[in-house]
Amino acid sequence: MKNNSNLSVLLKGILKENPVFVLILGTCPTLAMTKNVGDAFGMGLAALAVLLCSNILVSLLRKVIPDTVRIPCYIVIIASFVTIVQMIVKAFLPELDENLGVFLPLITVNCIILGRAEMFAGKNSVGKSALDGIGMGLGFTLALVLMSTVREVLGNASFAGHAIAFLEPYKIKFMVEAPGGMLVYGCLIALVYVITKGKAPLKKSFSCAGCPNAANCHTACTELPAESGEKGDA
Repeated sequence: MKNNSNLSVLLKGILKENPVFVLILGTCPTLAMTKNVGDAFGMGLAALAVLLCSNILVSLLRKVIPDTVRIPCYIVIIASFVTIVQMIVKAFLPELDENLGVFLPLITVNCIILGRAEMFAGKNSVGKSALDGIGMGLGFTLALVLMSTVREVLGNASFAGHAIAFLEPYKIKFMVEAPGGMLVYGCLIALVYVITKGKAPLKKSFSCAGCPNAANCHTACTELPAESGEKGDA
């Protein structure tokens, strides 16, 4: 039973709870970095490495970090691993670093990574947190590669930068533009829904309620000075 439980934790992020197509997280890098398969794969692996390392460290420190400052602590942990990954990419894959641009350091505030730290790693053992990080990272990577394959093949008549000659006359430039990305994203979400027969957990709300930092935002907004004339709602 334990092995089945561990396997479930590992596999759920790939399809049933895919962070991109089911939980609808990380949409910004998903849309921005899926014009090219190579860049999408690199982005996915970078996020996987940060997810795995941050989940492990958050789980190790879950009984030490005070509850009142857990979110800032999680962000510091994530930012530290993002910095390490960024330095490695800059040193060994400078072209990839240039292509990923600002989206590599922005992994620090990726909702997938902060969400897994808050919702899973902060409440579970190191082993399960590591499996969760690997599963969610693989799910994110597969989603990016799948989406970038569709967009690059149809939009640029190429795959990972290698031209597909017979598709050249039929390429649809629309696919590598923002509207094309949204179209492909929506179609793949629908496809995953069909494959899982609607058994995957649906995101019923796109409000701040799903964000691990919603409570802190609500507190900060309701404490705005009276003269500002604003009283926010999370």
